[in-house]
Amino acid sequence: MERTLQILKDAVENTHLPIGVYTGEELRIETANAAMIKTLGKGNDVIGRTYFEVVPEIEKQHIFQEALQAYKTGIPFHAKDKRVDLLMEGEYRTFYFNYSFIPLFNAQGKVYGVMNTGMDVTELHLAREEAQSTSEQLRLAVESSGMGTYEIDLLNGNITTSGNFRSIWNIQGPITNDTIISKLHPEDIPVREKAHRQAEHTGLISYQARIVNEDQSVRWTSINGKVLRDETGRAVKITGIIEDIGHRKALEQQLREEAQRSNEELRRSNEELLHFANLVSHDLKEPVRKIKTFISRLRSVANEGLSEKQEWYLNKIDNTTQRMQDVIEGILDYSGVDKKRRPVEKIDLNEVLEEVKTDLELAIHEKDAAVLNSWLPEIEGSKVLIQQLFYNLIHNALKFSRPEEPPKITIDSELVEKEGSHGVLIRVQDNGIGIEQEFTEKIFTAFERLHSKDRYEGSGLGLSLCRKITEQHGGSITAAGMEGGGSVFKIMLPMKQAHRTI
Repeated sequence: MERTLQILKDAVENTHLPIGVYTGEELRIETANAAMIKTLGKGNDVIGRTYFEVVPEIEKQHIFQEALQAYKTGIPFHAKDKRVDLLMEGEYRTFYFNYSFIPLFNAQGKVYGVMNTGMDVTELHLAREEAQSTSEQLRLAVESSGMGTYEIDLLNGNITTSGNFRSIWNIQGPITNDTIISKLHPEDIPVREKAHRQAEHTGLISYQARIVNEDQSVRWTSINGKVLRDETGRAVKITGIIEDIGHRKALEQQLREEAQRSNEELRRSNEELLHFANLVSHDLKEPVRKIKTFISRLRSVANEGLSEKQEWYLNKIDNTTQRMQDVIEGILDYSGVDKKRRPVEKIDLNEVLEEVKTDLELAIHEKDAAVLNSWLPEIEGSKVLIQQLFYNLIHNALKFSRPEEPPKITIDSELVEKEGSHGVLIRVQDNGIGIEQEFTEKIFTAFERLHSKDRYEGSGLGLSLCRKITEQHGGSITAAGMEGGGSVFKIMLPMKQAHRTI
């Protein structure tokens, strides 16, 4: 018997669960293990003192009455997750306990004391409160955002919802998988099925679908979910959110319609502009041609009878007329590039270059220019446009040459591959007056001129036409150079065209 009592005493002393034994109506502390002494927080000198003396603050919290009731009635008292405020080191601290007062009976069946057990669950209580607060905040956020949440138990098919789920789906009665599917637009049922099949591998569900209301109106929704699995990897639940995106879809549709109207207006405006440019250019060509003809006849009639001043005026008129003719031709070329579709054909760039040299033979001879080129590949495109491209670039190099040095124009190429597509990089380099770095992009703007029109003739449309031609072929053109150090134009063109017209 003595050994049994010692074992019990050792067990009580060494357990982490606070245990104390209080006897008589005064509830005098007969024994308390280290865990209970620590919980009471009044030091180690508690044995022999009454429960009330040690923790008088519990009277107003009715804890003392609970212990005394267990002593008097012989009925155990149990409290769960109850708040207890204890005075420790001069200040109150709040705890939460699961505790019990269990009556102890003597051999005659009379209560002689109570055993007090307690477990500090403060951390668990605070964690539960935080979880509840977070859950409530999430619920309020979901409801205020107009979204609804759902959880599908894949084992029994039960569906739990919250927020605006029912109002979005317009469901009044029980929610089942069949009910949800019956509300979907027929065209969107395969979309849902595909999303769920993909979720078997990715674990994520994401799709947009239309809900058909009873009045046959539709509501666009966005549905996102996640598949939850147990420790064996078996899918057991799907949890997710549904959102009404009707306003977003309406805005997208409005933007598409506005973009379509804008594109249509832009297309019509471009057509009108091109028609106007073509009309004006053609109407101006004839007067300009007549002016040049009359200047030539005036010179013939005068037969060297013009004074130096008169000859100067005639030259001015002639040069001005020539510039006007260049502008008119430039406008016609520029407006005509994208005015009609041209069939794609195979183009030998070497032949094109030789034809351009022939066209510019007089200018090349007058400037004693050298036009050198290496072998060029065969590409697909519009031959008339590619010929215009080379013509403008070589003519540009001849025009902006330096007076003290004959023009030298070299043309070479290399085959390149970018993102699986084959192309050719063509370089046209000259030794002319060059281009300052800050103007290498500006020169491709229509009607943009970097030099005086009295010094260099032209319309300001040549290089902008070159860019338009390269872009129509799915390519690009850039320029580089330094003032006085010549310039180089790099043209990137694909070897093959995706379409049969340009």
